[in-house]
Parts: sequence; structure tokens; C-alpha cells
Amino acid sequence: MAVRKSRAGKRTRPGSMRRSLLCLLALTGAWSLSVAAAMPAAVAADVRSQQWYLEAMQAEKMWQVSTGEGIKVAVIDTGVDPSTPSLQGQVLPGKDVSDKAGDENDDYDSHGTTVAELIVGTGKGGGVQGLAPGAKVIPFRTSLTREKKLTEQSDLYKAIRAAADSDAKVINMSLGGDITGAHAKEAVEYAASKGKLMFAATGNDGDGKNPIEYPAAYPEVVGVGALTKSASAANFSGHGWHVSLSAPGVSMPAWCDKSLTEYCPDKYGTSLATALASASAALIWSEHPDWTANQVLRVMLETAAKPKDGKVPSTKVGYGGVRPRLNLLEGKGDPGDPDKSPLPMVGAGEEQGKPSASPGGGDGDAADDGAAGKDDAAADTGAEDKENVADSSSAEGDGNTLWIVIGAGVAVAAAAGGAVAVARSRSR
Repeated sequence: MAVRKSRAGKRTRPGSMRRSLLCLLALTGAWSLSVAAAMPAAVAADVRSQQWYLEAMQAEKMWQVSTGEGIKVAVIDTGVDPSTPSLQGQVLPGKDVSDKAGDENDDYDSHGTTVAELIVGTGKGGGVQGLAPGAKVIPFRTSLTREKKLTEQSDLYKAIRAAADSDAKVINMSLGGDITGAHAKEAVEYAASKGKLMFAATGNDGDGKNPIEYPAAYPEVVGVGALTKSASAANFSGHGWHVSLSAPGVSMPAWCDKSLTEYCPDKYGTSLATALASASAALIWSEHPDWTANQVLRVMLETAAKPKDGKVPSTKVGYGGVRPRLNLLEGKGDPGDPDKSPLPMVGAGEEQGKPSASPGGGDGDAADDGAAGKDDAAADTGAEDKENVADSSSAEGDGNTLWIVIGAGVAVAAAAGGAVAVARSRSR
């Protein structure tokens, strides 16, 4: 299955097999550290200081209410290495559906390990601090390579089905592509029927061809875009009707390569943003364990920092930037009907499956908590001007997206960010 680290393609009917699925794994990064050893204090402090969004989102205050305890997040990716200081004790047994040597704990790129740390990392040993450190991750390893063509036997759908059959409540897919097949569509529908809340990246080619990404474009999946520190939609972030939510996705630390020896600073991508959206869901669900996926998502949509004009959904940021603090610290957000999806089908030909005008599924305006002039996005995005999410591109993260082949170990310039092009197809 062709999978590209954070890219997308044209809308194609599910089941069309003409193009490669390009999976987004828009991460790479970090500064040095032996996986088994602790980082020097100065370096450790530097890594934490790069996680600007934790303070912006008021993580420390939220953790007094919820750390995500009791919630398991399935990470469908390149594998997750549980031996990093930040992930020790945080990774549960998963499954490998790839055609690669090893198992789900062998990360052949470092992407999956970075994603896992952003979600549940403890920050120990100078590692990345996760937004939901009380949660656990279950890794599902897929084969993400550029060379192979997508077929009905691609293993992404196997990973989704395996995750659906696990006891994970949230499924994180920091990947995507411009075409997928019937098996993947059916797998997503199956996972939704099992009550899973799915998040997927919308792509890192927003300033280029900006193709529509799958699985983010499926009606059962929450497409996640990236925000800058100034609360604007990042110019690289994939945009369109498939964007449902946004989260910080720039200037973050991530593992540099598959050797997991150092973190690189200033990485960006919708993969990063997707991980933070999944972690936000874990925080809310842990506090409200009796809620369904529909209720958790509805609250996330209602409490999101809306575009500056207050109109949602926006093609740039969806319903806005995630703000779990509004629910955890202020009790805001109406969970609503446990059996009704807050993202009903639009019913407009090729654009079926993405959000209606209101998270409740009606035709009216979305909840105005956070609408222009009423609340600020700064607490969650770091915006200094106390304005709401800007429905526009920003200079942050600007520059040409650098595509590299998985495992090539190419260094990515901090100002440009990075992504990995992948394509893959396998039957096993």
C-alpha cells in the first residue's frame, strides 16, 4: 500500500486501485540520547522546552483532573519501540501485520515511536512528554514503503481491523494517502461499529497539490489539520472538507531516525497534530468513561477554538483547535446523543462523509463557546494576540516540504520540517 508521510491525493471512489496510497508520517526528529541511557539534564530540559503546546494547552492543570488513565490508544504506524525512557511501561502488546522482519516493537522508521511518545510519553530520561501520560498505547505495525503499489491486499486494513478488535478506545493513524480500496473502507466502518474513535492526518501538502487524504476523508474518521503557534492553519496542512479538527503541529521535538539516538527540534506535520488530538480524546474519555466515541467527539468539536469568523466547519481548521481543558477544567461541552455521530454525511456527491454545519448534526450554528470574540485560542495554541484560530495559512512551517524515503536517515532542516514518502502493498 503506498503510504506517504503526510500527503494526500484526489478524491477517488473507495475501491479504485489506480494509484498508490501515500501514507503520512510527517515526523522525524530529535537531539541526542542513547535509548537505554538517560539524557543529560540540560538536554532533557531543552526537549521539554520545545514542547511549547503543553503550557499553551494548560497540560499541568488538566493532569490534575485527568491524565488519560484507563484509556488505550491504538497506534497504527511503523511500530513502537517500548524501550525509550519515555515509553517504558507505556506500551502494551500489539500486532504486526507488515511484511518486515521483527514485530510491532521494531520501529523501522522512528515515526511510530515519536507518535506514541507525543500521546503517552512520561518524559522520563529526558524524553518527550506525552499529553496523556496516564494512557497506554497498543502498536499495530504496517508496511509503509514507497515502491509497492496499492492492492486489495494492502495491510493497512488489517491493522485497522486488528485495532478494532483490541480494547483500545482510540485509534491514531498519523498517516494517509490519496487513494484507498474497499478493504480499508470496510475496515474503517467495522472499527466504527465497534465504538472506536478514529483520528487521521490530513496531509502535509496544503501548500502544494493538496490532495484529499484517506483514511481522514472517510465519514467515520476525524481528519486532523495542523496549527501554528499563532493559532493559524499551517500552510503545509492539508485542507478541504475532510478536515474536522486541528491541533498544534509545528516546532516540536521528534526522533531523528530509526536509530532512536537523538531528537531533532522544530519538526512539523499533521502527524504530530493527529497524535495530540488522540491524546486530547484520551484525557476527556478517561474523565468520562461512560461516554461513547460519539459523545467524546461531540464535546471535542463543541469546545474547539473556532475560526475567527465563527463559521464552521472551516476547510482549513475544521471545527477548530482542540481544547480539552474547556471540558476538564470548566465542564463545558454537551455530550449529546450517545448513538448519533456528530459528523454526519454531507450527502453532496463526492464530498459525502464530512461534517455538517454543526457538531450536533443539525443545520444551525455550532456551539458558540469559543466563537469569535467570546473566547481565545491562545490557551491551547500559544497565540499571543488572544484571538481565535485564524482560518488562514501562516508563515510558520513555511518552505518546501522535504520528502525522504523511510530509513534513509536524511537530516531535515528545522525551518522546512520533514515528511516521508511511502507507498506499500502486501498480502500476508
